Amino acid sequence: MSSELDRLELSRLVHRFGFGPKPGQYRELLNAGIENARATILSSHVADPGLARVVDPHITNMGEAPSGKAASEAYWRKVWNQYMTMSMWWLDRMVHADHPLNERMTWFWHGHWATSIGKVGFALPMKRQNETLRKYALGNFADMSRAMIVDGALIYWLDGEVNVKDSPNENLAREFMELFTLGVGHYSESDVKAAAKGLTGYQVVDTSGRVTFDPSQHDYSKVRLLGAVKSFTAPTISDLVVAREESARYIARRMWFRFVSSTLPAPGSLTQSFAHRNIASLALAVARNPVMRRPGVSLAKSPVEWFVGACKALRVAPSKLDSGAVSWYLGQMGQFPFNPPNVGGWPYDEAWLTASSAQYRFSMAQYLVEKGNVAPLGKSRAHMVNEAADWLGVARWSARTEHALRLATSDPAQLAVLAICAPEYVVSV
Repeated sequence: MSSELDRLELSRLVHRFGFGPKPGQYRELLNAGIENARATILSSHVADPGLARVVDPHITNMGEAPSGKAASEAYWRKVWNQYMTMSMWWLDRMVHADHPLNERMTWFWHGHWATSIGKVGFALPMKRQNETLRKYALGNFADMSRAMIVDGALIYWLDGEVNVKDSPNENLAREFMELFTLGVGHYSESDVKAAAKGLTGYQVVDTSGRVTFDPSQHDYSKVRLLGAVKSFTAPTISDLVVAREESARYIARRMWFRFVSSTLPAPGSLTQSFAHRNIASLALAVARNPVMRRPGVSLAKSPVEWFVGACKALRVAPSKLDSGAVSWYLGQMGQFPFNPPNVGGWPYDEAWLTASSAQYRFSMAQYLVEKGNVAPLGKSRAHMVNEAADWLGVARWSARTEHALRLATSDPAQLAVLAICAPEYVVSV
């Protein structure tokens, strides 16, 4: 017999580390026991039949835009279609993964190394960055950082392609330390200038994201960066910065902030679990922290996380939906893949709980339920509310929500809409 705390912990694990359960999964995991359930949810690098069914999109290098109105319009339509195809493909991966931890971590890193197609402009550089984030999602952060500092989409997004020795641009150097590796207060303005010199000479083909290094545009002079004096390049800058204790502490806090609580301080032990920069070790330490069983540690889902969870529950493949409708609804709620608002990434936690977003969430829930399968709710009105909790992986409905759901038991579709929009589902409580 599962305890209330087991239900609570399992609910947090399946939502925060896996986008929510598929129909029947929450009950199966409860029956397996919390230790086995935790091991299943946190498993990685295993065969994934669900992902094997998701076909990679054909994203091409669009090359230079043609002249002529008709040709130009056709070109930019194809650019847009590639972006939408790529976005729906990634949403499909999130929904269909049988072992979604790696995909969930890829989503986390996308928000961390926030890069937007709004400036990058083309799908192929973003797709390549996405593949890099997925490759290292649970790997070694030093390896990830070394790859990302020379990532074409990130370089272009932060003006690194115009960073040359005679006119250094500091954007990439500053954000690399402030947002991606160290955090505010752990570097100086002279460190930014020094790092900018070491990042000169990296050129990007904007339509493909291909990066080349031009030695004639690189500043080989010796500089002092975080106390080290030498001539730097992108990889050596990355290695120096990531090796610092401040980096381990910063990344550990970021993961705690996004997966556990935006108000509770991260325990110091997390930094120790990240001593070798092993992301999987850090993720496991975060997920297994006793706070995951503490009542009241809530975390609001972002629109994409909510949407993916709803699609999983309703057995809806995002790519089978109207991509225009999906992008419009999610856009109105403030989030769509590959398009964060700025280099700091998307808002977090309670920032998503606005009256406007609630209105669009309800409308989208109606749209999804019309396309989806509510059979897991069963036909027994007496048990439907409890079945809805297990179906969605909700530990416990509040008395107010339970009352509202019981009034809708004569209409399973309406009950599904209400449950998917209920506070206990929108917020991982």
